[in-house]
Amino acid sequence: MATKYDTNPLDPEFPEKAKAAAENLETQNLHYAETQAFPYVAPTEEQTRRFASPEITGYQNPYNGQYVPAQYQPVGFANVDQSMSRKVAKVGLPENIATALPYIPWYFGMVAGLLILLLVPKSEAKVRFHAAQGLAAHIGILIVTTILGVIGNIANIADVGNLIFQILTTVMLIIWAVKAWKGKPVHIESVDSLTNWLEEKISVKT
Repeated sequence: MATKYDTNPLDPEFPEKAKAAAENLETQNLHYAETQAFPYVAPTEEQTRRFASPEITGYQNPYNGQYVPAQYQPVGFANVDQSMSRKVAKVGLPENIATALPYIPWYFGMVAGLLILLLVPKSEAKVRFHAAQGLAAHIGILIVTTILGVIGNIANIADVGNLIFQILTTVMLIIWAVKAWKGKPVHIESVDSLTNWLEEKISVKT
């Protein structure tokens, strides 16, 4: 029987019972810790067969991020611009040639521009504009070269300036002729007033 002076007030047989319970718990844990192997299943043909060639053909050309239709055909400049095939009324020339002729240097363009303005009707606005602008450019160049020629009779340095001016204007006329032939816009702002006057005053004689 326990007294108040006992250091362990529990049941004197408790240590033995606890030891026996611990041994029993360890035995149960070892019993449940045993593992069992899964039943063996032999591999089938479906699991081991190789991919057939039709199944992998879709991966031979990987997607590169750009959608390209199968029947896509790039549109060239010739398919869009019809100025090379369309004939200008009254003169029978292709539109791109009729617009480039007035910019030809050495006064050929001046004569061509004047003839186009005299022959082509008002309905051909684009062709008439280039004819008037080319003619105006030639008139401006003629005025400047004439002034430089008069000054050249007094000072020799004017002759050098006149030569340089003629070279520069010849190059510019060639560039404008090529641009007009390709259908690109040509605008000579310095002769706008003269261009408008020539286009209005020179027209087809009826």
